[in-house]
Amino acid sequence: MRNRWAILAILFVVRLAIAFQFQSVAAVAPLLENTFGVGLADIGILIGLYFTPGVVLALPGGAIGRTLGDKPTTIAALLLMTAGSLVMATTDIWGLQLAGRLVSGAGGVLLTVQLTKMGTDWFAGQEIATAMAIFVNSWPAGVAISLLVLPAIGTAHGAGAVFAATGALSAIGVALIMFYQPPPGATVGKAGSARLDPLALLAVIVAGLIWGLYNVGFAMIFSFGPSLLAERGWSIAAAGSAISVVMWLSVVSVPAGGYLADRFKRPFILAIAASLVVAALLAWLTRSDAVITILVLIGLIGGHPAGPIMSLAARVLAPETRAIGMGVFYTLFYAAMMLGPAVAGRLAKSAGTAAVALDLGALTVLACPPLMWLFERIVSVRNRRAKS
Repeated sequence: MRNRWAILAILFVVRLAIAFQFQSVAAVAPLLENTFGVGLADIGILIGLYFTPGVVLALPGGAIGRTLGDKPTTIAALLLMTAGSLVMATTDIWGLQLAGRLVSGAGGVLLTVQLTKMGTDWFAGQEIATAMAIFVNSWPAGVAISLLVLPAIGTAHGAGAVFAATGALSAIGVALIMFYQPPPGATVGKAGSARLDPLALLAVIVAGLIWGLYNVGFAMIFSFGPSLLAERGWSIAAAGSAISVVMWLSVVSVPAGGYLADRFKRPFILAIAASLVVAALLAWLTRSDAVITILVLIGLIGGHPAGPIMSLAARVLAPETRAIGMGVFYTLFYAAMMLGPAVAGRLAKSAGTAAVALDLGALTVLACPPLMWLFERIVSVRNRRAKS
């Protein structure tokens, strides 16, 4: 298979399996609480565990791929995801649920790093922005599909069937990746030996924090949104369908935000404005009955900062420092995504309502604009020093 758009379609579906699996816990959180006798704090820990391996594996993930190769690494990652799902599908012991989630998360981290590299290999220098926008959209698409499908499966057949479904999709990913071929003339790259200068490292750390905090805020919607609506009397299926509106609209707003940022040459202003609006909408969601209206607005606006934020690190990373720099970036992202749901779940348990988790999400998104300003200041100082 040598058609790059066909290759992108394969990568899209395979990456979609990560989002589908990640969302499986939150999609049926009320069902898990009843099945295992756990609370929101436990659910938050189970959600966040999926990203825990990223703190350890993000940095060496690229090296693992270079050692084993693209296809073997992705197959191994998908098999880890499948195995973790099967453990969760077949046990009624909470400790083994945690273990299965960790195994699945390890596979998801390796797969994320490798698929991003594979997509870049095929589109470097030719429509890379369009390709990466489509690629990134596999996440909201996977979350939206899970919110529509998994609650119905869980209600009809139980939590075990939900995790079996995620394992089946990962197994399908193994079959799809068999059709992957590297681009013509592709060579195995060597790890960059250059070190990041202190200001570049600081800028990448700030960029990783921005991406992590923004995603924590967004994750509160689909991680605790179903529980919030269930508290208000919504059925699990209805709550999942309502929250999925955000993710479906994000499929449009993510590339739209990238286009607008490029078209008007104001990515910094767009990202700040959209972040402030999203923070306000998250706070409003916990205090209003206009649920669908608010979710639609979040979906239409929430994807706009994704492209501008994801482009931050590239501004200070040279080709020889890109591998280590993106490793640092993703380590911060995974750390935030690991801690965010766990902290939110603990706060929700103490307050007795999932609304607190959404309020925390509003605060994490609100923290992004000042961090964006800090990033710009660091880059400005670095550029001045480079010219002097």
